[in-house]
Parts: sequence; C-alpha cells; structure tokens
Amino acid sequence: MATARICVLYVVLSTTLAEDFNLKHKPSTKPVRLFTEEELTRYDGSEEGQPIYMAVKGVVFDVTKGKEFYGKDAPYNALVGKDSTRAVAKMSLDPADLTSDTTGLTEEQLESLDSIFEGTYKAKYPIVGYTASRILTEDGSYNEAFKPEDQPHFQIKDEF
Repeated sequence: MATARICVLYVVLSTTLAEDFNLKHKPSTKPVRLFTEEELTRYDGSEEGQPIYMAVKGVVFDVTKGKEFYGKDAPYNALVGKDSTRAVAKMSLDPADLTSDTTGLTEEQLESLDSIFEGTYKAKYPIVGYTASRILTEDGSYNEAFKPEDQPHFQIKDEF
C-alpha cells in the first residue's frame, strides 16, 4: 500500500515538474539564422507587411511590434535594416553612427550599450538571428571566439 502511494506521488510530481519545465523552456518557434548586411537591408520597414529587423551587437531582433518607432517614416527608422550598435551606444541617429563598429566608444557609452541591449532589445523583441560579422571574421572564415552555446536564444540544433 505504501509503495503504491509512493508510486502515485512520484507520477504526480514528475508530471507537474515536466509541465513546469515545458512552460519555462519553450523552444523558439523559428530557428535563428545568419544575416548578411545585404539581407538585413530587406527588413528596413519600407515594405508593408514585411517584418522589421534591427541588429545590435550582431544580434538580429524582430522589432516589428515597435512599428510606431521603427516603421517607415517613424522616428527610429534609421536604425533598422542594419547593425546599429554604435548608434545605440551613442544614442545617435547620425548616419555616421549607423554601424556595428564600436571603436573609440567611451566606457560610459559601452555600459549604456550593454544596458539597452539587455534591458530593451533582449527584454522586448524576439531574436531572429545573427549578423555574419558576429560569426565570421573579416576574411570570411569562422570566428573561433563565437560560441553558439553562449548566444541568446541559440540552440546547437538550430540551423542558419
């Protein structure tokens, strides 16, 4: 009798924990992918019905739900369709800052970039991929420093 109770308790706990695990760890609906600069420009908010993508620190976010900010003729439209890491760090819309280059940024700007990256983009918008420059070196070879398992929303089984 006691063994039967323990078995029932085990089944109930296992089922409850499994359901809890499934709720907290839902797989991404779409696998992440690799975007070239040219591909990313297609998602600049200029085409109605097309998603709007923006990259920060080489991570491509779907900012479509923020269309009023990032869509065509919206105040931050200059940031989309490209990696705008420098512009985000400097809080700038200057065309010269619309790049992934972080050379020469101050410590304060880099801290601001990390804060906005974590608190705004990762918290609000789904990750749909990575820029090629994050994964590849300038000569096109694989960047040994890129560790897929350390990337947000990246699973080893995902394909680019």
